[in-house]
Amino acid sequence: MCGICGVVGLRHATPIVFEGLRRLEYRGYDSAGIATLANGRVERRRAAGKLDNLAHVLEENPLPGTTGIGHTRWATHGAPTTCNAHPHSTERVAIVHNGIIENFETLRRELEAVGQVFHTETDSETIALMVDYHLAQGLGPKEAALKTLQRLEGAYAIAMIFAGHEGLMIGARHNAPLAVGYGDGEMFLGSDSLALAPLTRRITYMDDGDCVVITPAGAEFMTFDGTPVTRKEQTTALVAGAIGKDGYRHYMEKELHEHPLVIGQTLQRLVDPASRTVVLPDMPFDLASVPRAVITACGSAFYAGMIGRYWLEDIARLPVDIDVASEMRYRNPPLTSGSLGVLVSQSGETADTLAALRSLREKAVHILSILNVEQSTMARESAVVLGTVAGPEISVASTKAFTAQLTVLACLTIATARARGTLDTAGEEALVAALLDLPSRAADVFTSGDAIRRMARVVAEARDVLYLGRGSMFPVAMEGALKLKEISYIHAEAYAAGEMKHGPISLIDRTVPIVASAPYTPLFDKTLSNLQEAKARGGRLLVFTDTKGADRVSAIAEDMVVLPHVHDFVAPILQTIPVQMLAYEVAVLKGTDVDQPRNLAKSVTVE
Repeated sequence: MCGICGVVGLRHATPIVFEGLRRLEYRGYDSAGIATLANGRVERRRAAGKLDNLAHVLEENPLPGTTGIGHTRWATHGAPTTCNAHPHSTERVAIVHNGIIENFETLRRELEAVGQVFHTETDSETIALMVDYHLAQGLGPKEAALKTLQRLEGAYAIAMIFAGHEGLMIGARHNAPLAVGYGDGEMFLGSDSLALAPLTRRITYMDDGDCVVITPAGAEFMTFDGTPVTRKEQTTALVAGAIGKDGYRHYMEKELHEHPLVIGQTLQRLVDPASRTVVLPDMPFDLASVPRAVITACGSAFYAGMIGRYWLEDIARLPVDIDVASEMRYRNPPLTSGSLGVLVSQSGETADTLAALRSLREKAVHILSILNVEQSTMARESAVVLGTVAGPEISVASTKAFTAQLTVLACLTIATARARGTLDTAGEEALVAALLDLPSRAADVFTSGDAIRRMARVVAEARDVLYLGRGSMFPVAMEGALKLKEISYIHAEAYAAGEMKHGPISLIDRTVPIVASAPYTPLFDKTLSNLQEAKARGGRLLVFTDTKGADRVSAIAEDMVVLPHVHDFVAPILQTIPVQMLAYEVAVLKGTDVDQPRNLAKSVTVE
């Protein structure tokens, strides 16, 4: 959600900043802009829509200068127009801002009372005009920035440049990520290390409450009251070439084909193939003594958590509660001290999940986070981090990160079951063997591309689609419906197959395709019975099954995709891949923006 890139140095800033914004497109945005210092004056160029629109503006009216900041905006306050696009500026200062300023209305009234004139509908402009006011009163850039930061409430990552101060940039972070990059005679600021990957591997991740003063010579960190602090410089493993499409049509297509790789990479970190045992990092708590667990996440990560709940309760016999993170702390559930909190997030910066983490921690719950970005805020605030090793995921719709999360949850389940004595050595070996076999079985899924594309032609013509599954296949159905909605804009709903006759069956006719996940598990017969009910009412059945279920499904399905038969334990991981592929192929047929669907952001860093 939104993206910031900034540079101070000797080179022309605009192309560096623009390329950084390109690498931040995956976060989601609906307008963009860049500001530089040109002969000491603040100059800016902005455009609504995609970065290509900003590129045209820059071609017609180039933006010189060696000090610059840029921004991709995902609209919160105010429509996605050029007027509301960042950077916001006055003659004295330009700023870019990710997040929400919760007290902007109060601040706006104060500023209007002293003669400051607003030109946008945004909360962010308040920052620029407050800094401008303090500069007009004779304060220097650092003092004006700190005085402003002390008044702001909400979530924000901010970058500022100042007229007459070449080679100076000030950044600040509170509940929104921001990273400083170190170059040779130049310095950088970005929302994440991906924005800075072509520029440097030397990164400092700012802490909440940090302000940084950046010059080409280095960075000076301090708290909002000006107290100096020291922040660690790290070397990131991310390389510039990591986000190429490698010949695929879209990032999503590439990332779908990376499922086998990321499952295997994640297993390499958590499984000893020789002994066929799960090996988790040392934990500051005993899994055997955890009385219950609570899982919380948002979006696809929540559906991964739902499957994790099935596993933990069934195999480890551990009671599990699960909540979407945006609701958990408001429900204020009673929690037992010493329980296990499992937080799932691709970015590690999801605002709702981070707030849930802090709420759980206040109640003396052990925090274990499953993350793809192990230098994130959630990682720093967790007792244990289990990494998904999925690599950069550029498409807004999550794909490979989801199966990597499931792989980690599967390993956590095995380790918990072993600790609690509900899984013996033979049982662990069998489940680990099923996991180790999974990457090759995942690769086999892509041989079904033609069948999935046939299904896509049916779904692409529909206005509404039903997804069905039972047991651990129900969250798989939810993931399939979410993906279809996200990238093709077709309305889709997922139901536990047994619940269909309690209401949704009234929706069934020849215009509503029914997509079902029905591998040959102990619930296969129940699912098949539910599908027969739908068939009897004219339902067009599109079924994902396996080699053991294919004969029986073929009697009622209009079309089906036959996957390899795998152990029941890992079946939901494998079944996830084709439902994501179906959504992708439908979106391609409909001609939507697959990688950057409308209104969506990759990392939702505001509540």
